[in-house]
Amino acid sequence: MGISTVAQYVTFCALVGLLAKPVGLYLLLVFERKRPLFAVEQWLYRAAGVDAAREMTWAEYARAFLVFSALGTLLLYGVLRLQWLLPGGPDSSYLTTPMTPDLAANTAVSFATTTTWQAYGGETTLRYWAQLIGLASQGFLAGGAGLALGFAFLRGFARAESATLGNFWVDVTRAVLYVLLPLALLLTAFLVWQGVPMNFAPYTHVTTLQGGVQTIAQGPVAGLEAIKNLGTNGGGFFNTNGAHPYENPTPLTNFVELLAIVIVPAGMPYAFGRATGRREAGWSLFAIMAILFVVGLVVMHMAEGAANPRLASLGVIGGNMEGKETRFGVAGSVLGAAVTSNGATGSYVAMHDSFSPVGVLVMLTNLFLGEIAFGGLGTGLYSLLMVSVVAMFVTGLMVGRTPEYCGKSIGVREMNYVALYALLVPAIILPLSALAVSLEAGRVGLTTNGGAHGLTEIVFAHASCAANNGMTMAGLNANTPFYNVTLMISMMVGRFGLAIPALALAGRLAAQRARPRNIGSVPSEGGMFVGLVLATCLLVGALTYFPVLALGPIVEQLMITR
Repeated sequence: MGISTVAQYVTFCALVGLLAKPVGLYLLLVFERKRPLFAVEQWLYRAAGVDAAREMTWAEYARAFLVFSALGTLLLYGVLRLQWLLPGGPDSSYLTTPMTPDLAANTAVSFATTTTWQAYGGETTLRYWAQLIGLASQGFLAGGAGLALGFAFLRGFARAESATLGNFWVDVTRAVLYVLLPLALLLTAFLVWQGVPMNFAPYTHVTTLQGGVQTIAQGPVAGLEAIKNLGTNGGGFFNTNGAHPYENPTPLTNFVELLAIVIVPAGMPYAFGRATGRREAGWSLFAIMAILFVVGLVVMHMAEGAANPRLASLGVIGGNMEGKETRFGVAGSVLGAAVTSNGATGSYVAMHDSFSPVGVLVMLTNLFLGEIAFGGLGTGLYSLLMVSVVAMFVTGLMVGRTPEYCGKSIGVREMNYVALYALLVPAIILPLSALAVSLEAGRVGLTTNGGAHGLTEIVFAHASCAANNGMTMAGLNANTPFYNVTLMISMMVGRFGLAIPALALAGRLAAQRARPRNIGSVPSEGGMFVGLVLATCLLVGALTYFPVLALGPIVEQLMITR
């Protein structure tokens, strides 16, 4: 690992650590303020008929979230199906991929759940205004809804003897107005300065040095690029996403865009610690995120920094550069894969299908663990807190005490919600993957690879969608009715199936009276707590997913090195 690589990794991690506290403080200022920050906020409530002073129970909060998501899905579906009515470019002759009903439904659910799984190429499928009105708007709205859910869950631990978790409409308004919108405007300006297009010009035709004619797609790229990262969405304007030089032209834009993905989720643990009055607990959660992130980053770099054993035997030396952009190299590509697989953001700066089996194993593990380092907007925090509750429940039983976490008792009813949360994702990933492998409709998507690698591609797709991530290995042709439907099911379970038990648990915790610490309390912070949660992550993950990992990337690695 060279000096420049170490410097890039260390600088990135240091910036995340330095910015976590101020971002967490700002998030608390935004979401816990009793009165509107600016008059425009009050005007929006009046226009929508929202009583900002009225708080909601967990069930009311969940209903509002479901209605909001359903309306967003329906509106986006309408935009996609009727995009031919929209003015502006590009010319229809370039749109060679038809927006069929199943593809439109898959895409609408994808962006409304922040999954942003894309079974199409943007420059050959969508008009400019469809990308802006449809996709970019859902980047703000769905991302804001995820951040609102995170703070509602946080309040479950912070409040005592309370029947409410806040007001969903207030939370989502503030998330968009004060967090996502200003940051997106700043990032858009930065990207335009770095050379990312923001126009409505026709596609450009140029003559190459070989004498051929090349069509260069462009459009309002910077606007979508900013919110795709800040909203932990990941949907790219172009088919190759962040690997495209118009989305991500320089190593500096790559670094800043990856930082934009992480920074808001990284502030959530500190906000949790301040809100609950247990700052050490917040920093312990941040430490867990940081440890998982750094370990995965190092392992992936070691795998990608080494030559493929088959090529090394032929005298080829150097890192695995297949599918990677030379302007980013191994370091920038690995950092991108680590951030996006951990951050619920399906953007990519290299072709993951060309990563080594160990590199793919790290990304799959990040998806399987629920992207808890650092996770999506809000969702990363409550995923980690769910694992923490499991760890404290088991520990409490082992030492003969009533399980509790941050002063809240964890009883049978609470653990029912946690168990439902933990089992839903594997219960959808594994059966749907098995169905795809068993049926011709699923196997027909394996246009490039079969065997262990093909199985990994199928499992990766369902894991990515269930985690609301949207990453792809790109070796699977997923624009078929079978995959559009099954992956849509994975997305909805991963978004709504997890949000409901999380809110239900938060409602029960908020209604409890806070228990004071005593000499027998199991600490919710410090080294022992961090170790317990890390061990729980690995143990639960291994028990659930090791067999499918053994049949996929592990056996593929053994085949390469045998």
